[in-house]
Amino acid sequence: MTEQTGQAPSLEELIETIAELSAYRERLYEDVVGLGKKLRLSQKKIDATIKEHPELTRIDAILIQLKVQRDAEENQA
Repeated sequence: MTEQTGQAPSLEELIETIAELSAYRERLYEDVVGLGKKLRLSQKKIDATIKEHPELTRIDAILIQLKVQRDAEENQA
């Protein structure tokens, strides 16, 4: 992502960032599930761990913000 001081990111940058962050989120999610299965945790415990995982929660919040920003940018175009 290019650094633009004081300027909002372009639509292309938003789309790229959303795609990269979504891919990272998916890898992290799979890692958490895989580790839970290796530890032979119940599916209920794995689901609870995912729901409470601080990094997954933070990524979800950021993705929501980025998607809102992307949608606003698309509507302006």
